[in-house]
Amino acid sequence: MLTYLILTTRALMMATIVSGAIAGYTKLKGEKNQRNIVYAGTIIGFIASFVIAYFRNATSLIDSAILNGWIYAISLISFVLFLIFSIKPLSEKNRATGFLQWLFLGLISITVIAYAAPEVWGYPYHVLLNEKTVISTDFLLSMIGMLLGLTLMIVGFMATQKILISSGEKICNIVIRLELLINAVVRLAGFFSVLLQKKIIKSNHMMFTYSVYVKNHGDLFIYISLMIIVAVSVIMCVKSYTQREPYKNPAGHRKILAKWRNIRRWCATSLVVSLLALCTMTVLEKMNETDAALSPIEDATAVDDENVYVSFDLVSDGHLHRFAYESENGVIIRFIVIKKPNSSSYGIGLDACDVCGETGYYEKDGQVVCNLCDVVMNISTIGFKGGCNPIVIPYEIENGQIIVPVSGLLEYESEFK
Repeated sequence: MLTYLILTTRALMMATIVSGAIAGYTKLKGEKNQRNIVYAGTIIGFIASFVIAYFRNATSLIDSAILNGWIYAISLISFVLFLIFSIKPLSEKNRATGFLQWLFLGLISITVIAYAAPEVWGYPYHVLLNEKTVISTDFLLSMIGMLLGLTLMIVGFMATQKILISSGEKICNIVIRLELLINAVVRLAGFFSVLLQKKIIKSNHMMFTYSVYVKNHGDLFIYISLMIIVAVSVIMCVKSYTQREPYKNPAGHRKILAKWRNIRRWCATSLVVSLLALCTMTVLEKMNETDAALSPIEDATAVDDENVYVSFDLVSDGHLHRFAYESENGVIIRFIVIKKPNSSSYGIGLDACDVCGETGYYEKDGQVVCNLCDVVMNISTIGFKGGCNPIVIPYEIENGQIIVPVSGLLEYESEFK
C-alpha cells in the first residue's frame, strides 16, 4: 500500500500544483469564455491521459520517448507564448491577443495532465501482472494506496486553487509564472534527453549534463514548487488576522470575518497536504525501502567500440544476468538478459523502465521484480514495449552470442546516473 501511495504522490505532485495554480489564475482573471478554454484543456488532458495509459501498457504501438518529446515541446512553446500574450498592455490591446494567453494556458493544462496521469492509471495494470485477479489482498492494498495518493492530490489541487483566488492578482500573477517556469525547467531537461536518446541532434555535453542533473534532482523541483504554495499559504494566513476591511454594519463585518475564516481553513489544508506529501516522499519512502540489492554486473564475453558481446554460455541458466557499458562520460549503462522459460529465446532490455527509471530489476524465487514498485515482470514479455517492462534496446543473435550495439545503449545514457 505504501509503495503506491508514494508512487502516486511523486508522479502527480508537480502536476497538482501547476494545475491548481492554473485553475486559480483562470478563475481569478478569466472571463467565462476564457475559463472555458482552460477547462476544456483540462478535460482533453484527462481523456488523452487514459488513451496514452492504455496504449502504453496494453500495446507496443507507442514509443514513450517520442510521445513525451512532443509533450515537452508543446509545453515549452505554450509556456513561452503564454508569457508573451499575458503581458498586460498586449493582452488588453485587442480581444484576439487577449484570447491567445488562455489558449496557450489550456495547452499547458493538456500537457501537464497528459504527461503525469498515464503513469498512475497504469498502476492497476502493473499490479495485475503479478496478482492476476482484482480480489487479491495485495491488489486491494495497492489500489488503496493509489486512491489515498489521488485523494491527497485532489485536496491539494483544491487548496492551491482557493488560495491563489484569495491572494489577489499581484501574488497570483507571480505564483503562476514561477510554477510554470519550474515546470518548464523540468520539461526542457526531458526534451533534451529525448533529443539525445533518439540522436535527433549530435551529442552535446551541456545538454546532457543539464538533463541528467534535473533528472537526478527531480524531487528538488517538486519541493520548490511546493514551498512556493506553502509561502503563499502562510502569507494569506497571517493576512487573515491583520486585515482591516471596512464594513457598514455588523452583518457586513460578519461576512468579512467568515470570508477570512474560510481562507484560513484552506491555508491550513494546504499546509497539511504539503506536510503529508513531504512525509510521503521522504519518511514513508525510507520506511518502505526494500533490502533487495541488485546483483553485481557481470563481465561480458567481449566489448569493443561498436558492440557488447554476451555468449549464450553465460546466460543459458534461466537466471537474471546484468551487464553494462561505460560511456565516455563515465556513465554505467546497464542492461539485463534472461533466458525465457520453456523457450530458446532471451528477454533483453535496459536495467531501467519508462515508469520507474533506472532503479533496476532483481530476481526472487525465479521471478524478475522491479526494485522500485515491486511489480513482478512477465518474463515472456521482457523485450517488448509497455508497462514496467525494461526499456527495449536493439540487439542481434549471431554465432551463439547476443550482440548489443553500443550506439543503442548510448541512446539511453541519460537514463542512468
